[in-house]
Amino acid sequence: MFTRISTASLLVALVFTLCHCGGTTGTGTMGGPTAEARAAQIAAEPRGDFFYGRRYFVNKTRFWGYLRKPGQSANSSKLVIFRESSKLNPDRFPENGPEGRRYGFDQNYEYQVWGRYTGREVYDVNSNQFLPEFLLTNYKVVDRNPGWLFRTDDSYDPTHISLVPH
Repeated sequence: MFTRISTASLLVALVFTLCHCGGTTGTGTMGGPTAEARAAQIAAEPRGDFFYGRRYFVNKTRFWGYLRKPGQSANSSKLVIFRESSKLNPDRFPENGPEGRRYGFDQNYEYQVWGRYTGREVYDVNSNQFLPEFLLTNYKVVDRNPGWLFRTDDSYDPTHISLVPH
């Protein structure tokens, strides 16, 4: 009887652990600050002639992620496709490039991004969307683990697009 209880307890603990794991490499809560702390961070962030960008990697898509103006919440951000004629995306490394980095390695990194909207919309066939084109001229990593993007309960799935809530 004791062996059955121990085995059953072990199985329950294992199932609980496997079902509640998550992070930026699969589905699961993204974590991060409280909504109030995030609002305070945004209110205090430096202003300038740049954008704040959040890399949002979804398998087989060509968009880069979300851009917003300094001081504005993620709800005002735009999902964009980078035009890389002046500067390559931060994750444009060969399959086995420096430090073993791969396309999309920077999922959910937050950047300061310089450049401008070109006024063109570009079709991303895999997400079936026309998205604004942004001419990238420079970038700088701000945070490698900023947590949630739109809501405190955000989760990430590399096979589905998270759209800005309205």
